[in-house]
Amino acid sequence: MPARKRPPSLKLADYYMGRDKLHRSELTREIRANARETLRRTNRLLRSAGMMRKVTSGWRPASINAAVPGAARGSKHLNCLAIDLEDRNGALDAWCMANLDTLEELGLWLEHPDATPGWCHLQTQPPRSGNRVFYP
Repeated sequence: MPARKRPPSLKLADYYMGRDKLHRSELTREIRANARETLRRTNRLLRSAGMMRKVTSGWRPASINAAVPGAARGSKHLNCLAIDLEDRNGALDAWCMANLDTLEELGLWLEHPDATPGWCHLQTQPPRSGNRVFYP
């Protein structure tokens, strides 16, 4: 029986979205380490869910974040502690809501699907509420 092929993983290039080249001076060692950890946890979640998703928002340098409608001034994206994944049909959000134990095991928090139509927001740092699923 052939070995089961592992689904593709998101790469740093997917997460940085070219911003690592345009805003190199803002990409500190700490931010790079955060990006690697965010991707490690996200890829583990996607493998558990049996899904692959496109990054719709990864690292946001300050100037990019300021231009994103509705983005929080203190967004976790600024320090590579958050990722947004395409989720047009809501399947990933639904999977996350049904598997909160996996999110806890991976150290991920989910912005409530009602607040993120069309995408799934995950972060590696708890929100102020401390809730695994939270509203912004």
